[in-house]
Amino acid sequence: MARPGHARNRPSLEEDEDEETEDPLDAMISRTGCAAQHRELQECMAARQDWRHCQTQVRAFGECMARRQRAEE
Repeated sequence: MARPGHARNRPSLEEDEDEETEDPLDAMISRTGCAAQHRELQECMAARQDWRHCQTQVRAFGECMARRQRAEE
């Protein structure tokens, strides 16, 4: 038997419609100009199931975000 908090409820139709809108985190990352690096990192993590195997992508995303932050200062 699943423990409380681990069961997923089926989303309502209203929640399904909300999924069609862009995720706020994705929108924020898109505005940084680092969406491609983030997508590559996400794909690596999905394939490898361990972020430690994705260090090239982690560094690329981190460097992109650092460049963006320096540009804003």
